[in-house]
Amino acid sequence: MQAPIAAAIIVDRERVLLVRRRVSEGGLSWQFPAGKVEPGESGEQAAVRETREETGLEVAAVKDLGERIHPATGRRMIYVVCEVLSGTAHVADADELADVEWCSRARVAELVPWPFYGPVQEYLDTHLA
Repeated sequence: MQAPIAAAIIVDRERVLLVRRRVSEGGLSWQFPAGKVEPGESGEQAAVRETREETGLEVAAVKDLGERIHPATGRRMIYVVCEVLSGTAHVADADELADVEWCSRARVAELVPWPFYGPVQEYLDTHLA
């Protein structure tokens, strides 16, 4: 069985951090910082580590929004709200990422034209400008 994927939902100043993968996953190009949960690691730990590795941001896990099997990729996804502790988001892993962007609600809708997992959408609806 494949390892689950942990995704970091990071909202700062009413914008959410999205990253653009060099290689799309099941039609997903723009997405949350995310990656495989390694053996012995929790979803929260993986979300924090992947955010640091991909974007250079130091974040802390604050809240678990749940998990599901992703309809486009078939992977088990764990969604974790994280808050920024320090750093400036940038492409820290150029092999994996092409771009990073802090997005308003309107920009998210342009980049990700399908609905998010319910609890993630509800969180974004209450936290984005």
